[in-house]
Amino acid sequence: MKARLIALYLPQFHPVEVNNKYWGEGFTEWTNVVKAKPLYRGHYEPRIPADLGFYDLRIEEVRKKQAELAKQAGIEGFCYWHYWFGNGKEVLEKPLDWVIESGKPDFPLCVGWANHSWTTSTWTNAKKQCERKYIFKQEYLGEEDYVAHFNRLLPVFKDSRYIKVENKLLFLIYDIFSFTDFKAFRNIWNNLARENGLPEFYFVAYVNTLPQFSIRDLKKIKNLDEIQQQTVQKALDCGVDAVNTVNQKYAELKTRGVLYKAFIGFIRKKNLKICLEKYNYRKIVNSYNTRLNEKINIFPQILVGNDRSPRAGRKAIIYDKATPEAFYEGASKAINIVQNKDMDHRIIFVNSWNEWGEGAYMEPDLRYGKSFINELAKANRD
Repeated sequence: MKARLIALYLPQFHPVEVNNKYWGEGFTEWTNVVKAKPLYRGHYEPRIPADLGFYDLRIEEVRKKQAELAKQAGIEGFCYWHYWFGNGKEVLEKPLDWVIESGKPDFPLCVGWANHSWTTSTWTNAKKQCERKYIFKQEYLGEEDYVAHFNRLLPVFKDSRYIKVENKLLFLIYDIFSFTDFKAFRNIWNNLARENGLPEFYFVAYVNTLPQFSIRDLKKIKNLDEIQQQTVQKALDCGVDAVNTVNQKYAELKTRGVLYKAFIGFIRKKNLKICLEKYNYRKIVNSYNTRLNEKINIFPQILVGNDRSPRAGRKAIIYDKATPEAFYEGASKAINIVQNKDMDHRIIFVNSWNEWGEGAYMEPDLRYGKSFINELAKANRD
């Protein structure tokens, strides 16, 4: 293998009480997936799973089959998104609990803290903006809560399957900039790890390298690469060990330019539905990874696709024509860009393993079967 591929894993595919309450009894991501409709000629929706079907993560055999398919793709392990909102509030925790308690599947894993609030538009769009309200608000409550959070995950950190970098526990953080005291959090967790006979943590920030821009700001943008570098450095200054670069906005501006983005922003602000925000996937992935990712502590992504229309309808950003062949090009570029690093740091996050509601999944579907799995294995082997 040429790189260490770690796939982001969404643990949402089973009923939970809060989803039943807000979106209806038995709601899972499949509810959105099957309702999706094509929004233009040639739009690939709905997307129907093949080998695994409309699975339920409560079933051990499903989790085992996912790991088998990931191994075929050359993926080292799964990074399970984890939701802890503070004061013991969590959700979608069961799939990882089951994996730890059962010891199955025998497949490496790590944790990504999805430290963002949940609202009534998290899984589907609220009908009106005024209807959007908090379900869980992300809070940072200080030392006592940080200790409780660590102890909640301690069985995971002790698991022999846990993925390491520099012999440290790899831990991904979704929104490093929402922290007001990350360095205090880092020190507390590292101390707790040592007290429990564990190595320290290798903290990685998941960073959108271009921040949100207003239409007025877009007109001022001249050097995208400089803004990208500044954003990454800002994340490193927070005290993390490395950054996972999320370059979707960067690639969108490179692909269609500032004027297009400004026009779309104007349309959205006016709440008009006269056009879709659409990009060619092949062009996106060819602009997605930059030389910044050659640095030893900067980890790129392989973007499988992007189409949130099952959740957001016409408000979604859509990457069109995400074919296996175009995916191979993007995967190869990401893998090649890390080849001058030592193997321990050739980490690439695959976005994602099973984000069906965002059109970003490696799992087989009825149109392409296992083609994405085969193309990723090929890219990491060639």
